[in-house]
Amino acid sequence: MMPVRLRDFVEDADGWLYAVSTYDNEETIGTVLRYVPQPDGNRVHPTGKRYQKYDFEEAYAHIAKHKPQYAGLLHRIPHADVKRVYKPDLEIDRIAATHPRVKKLVNLFGLPHGTIGCTGSLLCQLDDASSDIDMVVYGRHWFVAQELVRNGIRDGVIEGLSESMWRKVYEKRKPEISYADFVIHEQRKFNRGQVDGTYFDILYTRSYDGITSTPAGKGEVLGKATIEAEVTDASLAFDNPAVYYVRHETVNRVLSFTHTYSGQALAGETIEACGVLEKHGPEHWLIVGTTREARGEYIVSKTLLDQ
Repeated sequence: MMPVRLRDFVEDADGWLYAVSTYDNEETIGTVLRYVPQPDGNRVHPTGKRYQKYDFEEAYAHIAKHKPQYAGLLHRIPHADVKRVYKPDLEIDRIAATHPRVKKLVNLFGLPHGTIGCTGSLLCQLDDASSDIDMVVYGRHWFVAQELVRNGIRDGVIEGLSESMWRKVYEKRKPEISYADFVIHEQRKFNRGQVDGTYFDILYTRSYDGITSTPAGKGEVLGKATIEAEVTDASLAFDNPAVYYVRHETVNRVLSFTHTYSGQALAGETIEACGVLEKHGPEHWLIVGTTREARGEYIVSKTLLDQ
């Protein structure tokens, strides 16, 4: 088995299912709890077993109460406690065989085997009629898929988001920017759409050979800051965390731990970013998404907004 990586799922000895949320999984696996077996759960596995889906705050409260040994910034699970690893790239054929919309996306992308997968409820076989499709594309192939989403919407093979769907996404994300500015940024990302009426994302994950180093942990907190800076490298802007290397008198990079601000700016653009400043060795990093909804924190491309 290859190393556990971002967007895999793991199952512990009690059958609890967790989304892997980092690449730093050598000693323990960094996750967020998603599904717990419960007799009256709202999700049903093909075996008939019921599970309860947990939102972010509920998951942290449940772990704190029932498995405090896993509690922290992420739910850290020892490898010895893992009963099974679910890998999106290894399960994609099974998922596509029974979900026509996933199969349509797989056919649209036409990517080599092992470079595309499907995560979330579909990976765990706990989807229902309301479930979105969370496609995963690995490494440089993600940018091929992004272009194919752009072309697919243009050619009518898949649908872009309707006004009502954009509103729904905005209300779900609750960003600290206006609806108009949110849509302007989102519409050029081409990382989401609709296939036969079902919403989907394409989520970036590094290929195995691209995981040369893992994101550092929390640095020394220096306080809140708002900066303007030029983006010099946005090649990991769709990763988790999204990373923007910047040219600035004191800040070396801006990181976003919220999906809202991934892909928010291109190299060469000027951003305005508000977040928490941390010291990491000789560098200063601005962290956006220090809370789940990133209250008071944001990234915008001033270059885009000025056009």
